[in-house]
Amino acid sequence: MKLYMVPLAPNPTKVMLYIAEREALGTQMGIEQIVVNTVKGRHKQPEHLARNPFGTVPTLELDDGSFIVESLAIIEYLEDKFPHDALLAGTPEQRGHARDVERVIDLRLGGPMGAYGHAVNSPLGYPKDLTRAAQLEAAMQTPLDYLEKLLSDGRPLLLGERVSIADCTLAASLQFVRYVEADVFGERPLLRAWDARYRARPAPASVLRW
Repeated sequence: MKLYMVPLAPNPTKVMLYIAEREALGTQMGIEQIVVNTVKGRHKQPEHLARNPFGTVPTLELDDGSFIVESLAIIEYLEDKFPHDALLAGTPEQRGHARDVERVIDLRLGGPMGAYGHAVNSPLGYPKDLTRAAQLEAAMQTPLDYLEKLLSDGRPLLLGERVSIADCTLAASLQFVRYVEADVFGERPLLRAWDARYRARPAPASVLRW
């Protein structure tokens, strides 16, 4: 299999973190990771559009030559393909809560974080839009409070003692925020401690660059 990605972008980074976490647990997936330089527009060239008609990353090429083009679908495929030590585990209730937290992060934080980064200091050269940045920052407060409350019981990671897909999703978005030299945590010491604790793990340390 081949994963077409770019290291800074949140969606590819989420999958890269997932793969690193699974490998740290002993699952060798044999996935070749190939950079598609989005700054140079390589994601819009015919070669990549043949893999992914939307011109986005990540894209996973399967051994049968087919492709999966959405980050969570890639992760879920790999969970099914390599079920031993999968990150989504436990009772139906535990799995439901794990899925719920990941979706809250991706939909209520990931999108706004990415847009906020471009509004305050876009690496792609988009003009600053401080009004839009303030709106996005306001929209992030409730989901950030939700995560701070989750951590208030002393758990080391977002779902407890064991790493989850939610940890990968949040860490991927936060890397982009750090890259644009922004800070969205505010007065949330538990989230700051989680961030430092997660990034110190061997698997994230091998993937995250900022």
